[in-house]
Amino acid sequence: MTARIEQLVTSGTFALDGGTWDVDNNVWIVGDDEEAVVIDAAHDAEAILAALGGRTLRAILCTHAHNDHIDAAPALADATGAPVLLHPDDLPLWKLTHPDRAPDGELADGQSVSIAGTRLDVLHTPGHAPGAVCLHAPDLGTVFTGDTLFAGGPGATGRSFSHFPTIVDSIRDRLLTLPPETVVRTGHGDSSTIGAEAPHLDEWIKRGH
Repeated sequence: MTARIEQLVTSGTFALDGGTWDVDNNVWIVGDDEEAVVIDAAHDAEAILAALGGRTLRAILCTHAHNDHIDAAPALADATGAPVLLHPDDLPLWKLTHPDRAPDGELADGQSVSIAGTRLDVLHTPGHAPGAVCLHAPDLGTVFTGDTLFAGGPGATGRSFSHFPTIVDSIRDRLLTLPPETVVRTGHGDSSTIGAEAPHLDEWIKRGH
């Protein structure tokens, strides 16, 4: 059976540097009728479990460790036995939310995660967070960008652990080199394509974040 992509939107809060904001997060499920992975276990483990519908969860993949992308990860892991995987450069952020529970494994640049006959390639894309990664599924014509690239520009870089020149380099070198028809599935909000975002790189640089 061919792997498919499902989207679940969950609601909660994002907290960093003493501020708290209400947010809606995209939780992405990639798999078939038997098995799946979850990309960014945000806010509501029960809702994610319901969306899985009894499928075997093979892994919980974290695009980065801001609390709104990982707050439900331990509960989902405990309920399913699936490992939580995170790039090690984001461990300081992870510990702000889960000081007593480490991730179960690492996501490394160039690593591939296989699920339901398809492949997710890990691209380390720091900038929004030091250990931010995007997950490219070439067979599905999709890249899951977390908060690195949105419809309309780069992710925010105005808070701790972030850096605007670094996110621009990550987007230019790791994402805009993908085929232009590649669908960009983001951590919040609407999807886009690489082709739709690529022409605006110089504009983003001039605008700065």
